[in-house]
Amino acid sequence: MISLSAALITGWVVLSSCNNSGLSSKLQEPITTQTDNARAAESGTSGQEGMGAASVSAKEKTTADLLAAFKGETAASAKYSAYSQKAEQEGYHEIALLFKAASAAEKIHANNHKTILAETGIKIPEVKPEFTVKSTKENLQDAIRGENYEATTMYPEFLKDAEAEGVQMAQISLTYAFMTEKKHQALYEKALTALGSNTVKSLSSVYYVCPTCGNTYDAAPPQRCGICMTASEKFIKINSI
Repeated sequence: MISLSAALITGWVVLSSCNNSGLSSKLQEPITTQTDNARAAESGTSGQEGMGAASVSAKEKTTADLLAAFKGETAASAKYSAYSQKAEQEGYHEIALLFKAASAAEKIHANNHKTILAETGIKIPEVKPEFTVKSTKENLQDAIRGENYEATTMYPEFLKDAEAEGVQMAQISLTYAFMTEKKHQALYEKALTALGSNTVKSLSSVYYVCPTCGNTYDAAPPQRCGICMTASEKFIKINSI
């Protein structure tokens, strides 16, 4: 945990830069060794392609985890955007804003995972989300189940794999998502309670999303993000649909 904390402090700048400038910003290229070249020759590849193949084979679990996380976050972003529109149609403006903020956060997580995958030469798959939009109450219940799974099962398991395989940048990206999903679950539970007690208007009418890690606040954020230390003046403000 000490090494991961140090990585979070020093590594958030890299992902922030990648999010701001797209995939053209490169992480450090892997160092080619004689063993890497031999593996490339055996597999019939050479140069950068061989390096990518060797890197992936050495980090199979983390690569598969990042792909799964990328697909899941991409789908969640699209689903929450649709849930936001449904909540607005049903007259729950404050819940619509929450879903919109969460959608933005999930997109940030997906882009972080995508950046790391692209840097290792992995082809990024096209994701076509499939989901059903129901009532706002049912959509909140679905969101709570999804966030709970990610926070208690999926991301903890993925982080164990990344730590075991020593993939530091993956640990950073996965940790950003893991810590944010716990906050999302709490926000959704709060919204569901308000819906049940007919006090939706008491919910926040503005949300702030950190552009680096997706951390989401339902009140004015501190000077720096509580997860990645990004300055709050860079946060995305969500106050309209």
